[in-house]
Amino acid sequence: MGWAARLIVYGLLWLSFGIGHTSLASPERRARVAVLAGPAGRLTYNLIAIVHLAIVLGIGAMLFRGTARFSIAIPVHILMLAMAIAGVAILVIAGRSYDLGRFAGSTQWRMGGRLGAGETELPIEPLATGGMNAVVRHPLYLGLLLLMFGISTTPFMLATSVAATIYILIGIHFEERKLLRLYGDDYARYRAKVPMLLPLPRAAMVSGHR
Repeated sequence: MGWAARLIVYGLLWLSFGIGHTSLASPERRARVAVLAGPAGRLTYNLIAIVHLAIVLGIGAMLFRGTARFSIAIPVHILMLAMAIAGVAILVIAGRSYDLGRFAGSTQWRMGGRLGAGETELPIEPLATGGMNAVVRHPLYLGLLLLMFGISTTPFMLATSVAATIYILIGIHFEERKLLRLYGDDYARYRAKVPMLLPLPRAAMVSGHR
């Protein structure tokens, strides 16, 4: 299979993941999952996404199997290594601002019957604007992208990094609409002060970190 065909097929696989994940994230479908899975609804939603992504990556790895690693100059390799290390550091530091158990859905699952009648989600968290969130609005995505491009030493990893970047940029658009609905003017003011992904000089420290 030629390079163009590989890229097209892999791109279509990522498109299937994007459409599937976005479709499942709609309020109607998430409500159906919640009815079927109860307090494990969020966990089920994430597990479906993980399985779908694993299939995409698995087929992608087969598509690019046998392709040679890039010949990378030492200075570039050092820069990539620094990017990967910075990405991991950002993920660790930024992760402290979030309830990762809640994000994964394990917290809701553990609480089970302690949620109110008919409830499958916990109360809304306070808007996190301190720490890494005072530098960029989506530090976890920034860390992930730095890590992925930092280890993109093969055609498969580079194609994955590009596809993931496109997916994340589109996903941020929908995520920010949701955040505006949840937090209203507080998020609008925060968004006006702090850049999305690139830590530009205009990113000011925002008070109110939970």
